[in-house]
Amino acid sequence: MKQDWKPGTMIYPLPTVMVSCGTTPEEYNITTVNYVGTLCGNPPLCYISLKPESHSYDIIKRNMEFVINLTSKDLAKWADWCGIRSGKHNNKFEATKLTPGKSNVINTPIIEESPLSLECRVKEIVELGSHHMFIAEVVNVQADNRFFDVTTGQFEMDKANLIAFAHGNYYELTNHVGKFGWSVEKKRPNTSKTGKKRSPKK
Repeated sequence: MKQDWKPGTMIYPLPTVMVSCGTTPEEYNITTVNYVGTLCGNPPLCYISLKPESHSYDIIKRNMEFVINLTSKDLAKWADWCGIRSGKHNNKFEATKLTPGKSNVINTPIIEESPLSLECRVKEIVELGSHHMFIAEVVNVQADNRFFDVTTGQFEMDKANLIAFAHGNYYELTNHVGKFGWSVEKKRPNTSKTGKKRSPKK
């Protein structure tokens, strides 16, 4: 049995990301965003939605670029802090001791402590209501070397300890449920080293 609630965006969990913006040290800022997502794979398009009255809104609109920095458990406290405090009254990089790193394609800094940083260039701003959506193309991705498997060369996202947001709370992403396609994956036959099927033990 279910009960009706008033209409709302109850789509949880959501990523918690720290968006860095600004092209000069004087205007550098960090804002925490949960209204964020993927729009297209090719070209790689994503979005963030901000309130027009937010400090970062004008910075991003002026420069038409930003960086989406994924947030780990170690960064959770500062992600929350950056989402509450305004950049109008705080230099967030100085207050959090986070490091503004160099982007390789755009002029906005990445957050060095983030496991994965997506350099984004704004293509369109859509005025929706309380929030305006910044549709952007990902023009470069910087990934922390600590999370690459030295044998396979793959980025091990699970080791980055990413967090998610759900109904006012932050959560760790912990237990692995399955990989993409596992629901239709055929089971491999139980074979011996010679390639022959093993007989069941009696």
